[in-house]
Amino acid sequence: MELTHASLHYQIMRYFIEYARAPSVSELSNIFGRQAVCVVEALKALQAYHGVVLQPNTHEIWVAHPFSAAPTNFWIESGDMGWWGNCAWCALGAAALLGRDLTITTTLGSESKQVVIAINNGKIENSNLYVHFPIPMEKAWDNVIYTCSTMLMFKSESDIDRWCERHNMCKGDVQPIEHIWAFSKVWYGRHLNPDWVKWTVKEASEIFESFGLTHSIWKLPIEQGRF
Repeated sequence: MELTHASLHYQIMRYFIEYARAPSVSELSNIFGRQAVCVVEALKALQAYHGVVLQPNTHEIWVAHPFSAAPTNFWIESGDMGWWGNCAWCALGAAALLGRDLTITTTLGSESKQVVIAINNGKIENSNLYVHFPIPMEKAWDNVIYTCSTMLMFKSESDIDRWCERHNMCKGDVQPIEHIWAFSKVWYGRHLNPDWVKWTVKEASEIFESFGLTHSIWKLPIEQGRF
């Protein structure tokens, strides 16, 4: 099997969905029939392409958006299987990719109050929640793990105001969960495509605009490259 950005990403996504965890370098080596050193180089190239995040010292997969191989504040459960999403946006994107009835369990503002979001027949049953995006998208990949950790769910915009004050966090954009659910389905819609390519900065900006995401948080510089 040819080892490309698209084929590697596709196998990683399929593995997460089927086994609820990331494939190891050894397992990817077996899938592609390549030596581990070749797989590591391909993973490093995919990371530079913003298609995966690797553990710093082992080159094993840490994150392949929307899934996380490490525990997070977003637990997605369906039947006897469960996955970690990186953030509110990712958890909804993972739910879209999984395409089944499920629940997302998280804590509001990553604090003490737990909430369970049920998605059945493609619809969110308890939609009285909001998603907060405090980190400007142009800085999202400076430390994408930190960026994801701040994209959280809340009961109200006033709760977000108090949360920002408590944690000395700048307030960003606030969106209803239903809107981010629709947005996530488009954003992650081609992640299971064997011919997947990462959105360009221009494409990402166009998708943001098409969903009315016009707050300054969503502004991206006009440049070449992938988001």
